[in-house]
Amino acid sequence: MKLITRFELASKNENELHYALRLAFNELAKSDAGSPKRRNALASIENIQNELNSRAPCP
Repeated sequence: MKLITRFELASKNENELHYALRLAFNELAKSDAGSPKRRNALASIENIQNELNSRAPCP
């Protein structure tokens, strides 16, 4: 899996972010432990979650 950066995610809407999160999670589930694919999937998931959290309304 290609690493998805915060820069790439900034131009996506919330539905696209949730879709990307699902794809990254599926790639993570299929990857081998310690593989570059797994590291990229984990980093992408973290980037997507950070982007979603940055858009969440503050209470």
